[in-house]
Amino acid sequence: MSAVLEAPGVALDADALIGAEFLALRHRGRDRRLSSLPGGFATRRRGQGLELADIRAYQPGDDVRHLDRSATARTGRPHVRTFQQERDRLTLLVADMRPAMLWGTGRALCSVAAAEVLTLIGWEAVATGGRVALFVAGAEGPVALPFRGRRRGMVEVIGALVAAHRAALRGAARGRRTDPPLATALAPLDRLAPTGSEVVLASSFEARGEGLGPLFDRLAQRRSLDLIHIRDGSDRLPAGAYPIRAGPLRRRVNLGAAPVPAAEPTLEGHPVRHLSADTTTEGLARDLALGGDR
Repeated sequence: MSAVLEAPGVALDADALIGAEFLALRHRGRDRRLSSLPGGFATRRRGQGLELADIRAYQPGDDVRHLDRSATARTGRPHVRTFQQERDRLTLLVADMRPAMLWGTGRALCSVAAAEVLTLIGWEAVATGGRVALFVAGAEGPVALPFRGRRRGMVEVIGALVAAHRAALRGAARGRRTDPPLATALAPLDRLAPTGSEVVLASSFEARGEGLGPLFDRLAQRRSLDLIHIRDGSDRLPAGAYPIRAGPLRRRVNLGAAPVPAAEPTLEGHPVRHLSADTTTEGLARDLALGGDR
């Protein structure tokens, strides 16, 4: 690859993504809206697990083997224990690396910021005992990595992310700059995302195509859908022609010709968070901890 495609903010740095583990753990504690979903920790799903959920009054049909003698003796009425299932926390990281994501006017390309965000979320997931998988949507075709656990698994995910991003840059350099519809590129998620998993999608949500809303609806029915909108800093620039330089290449690009839509709290009827590609990796970790700009 040419020196331009290896420049900081253009290429993905595997070492930096591995080192982001510290930032992810340092800023843990964000509200992931997953308190009622399965994970590497006790969930609120009732079942025949070992974790005690609560103690309540006996109802017809309850298993008498779950009678709680202390509560029954104390109240004089039969009480039973209810339990909750323990299941693995599965997080499917979805990276949009179509040509529209290979753009940035500030610190980094949108595709690089998306990879950083997903990596931070992945590190947090494996730190809590969960497993992570990867799906990359791009003009070069999809890339999928099955669920992996622990630190070694996250390193494999990072390696696949870096390789997919390198392939996307090479494809763009060869002239492949047409965006496949996002709805078409993400269609396999309906089959790949297990019930009860978390699907985290980082994208600029350009060239959406037909059927994106129904796809999100299906994904959200039995999964947690976390949409993260990666915005470039050029959104804040006034309209005009700007000189762009990347190594020996020099161009003038018209920006701001069309009004930039405001950051909406929902996308196709689903909550979305907005993060800037200009924000540093540590800043992204901090914004994730605060829940993002919803």
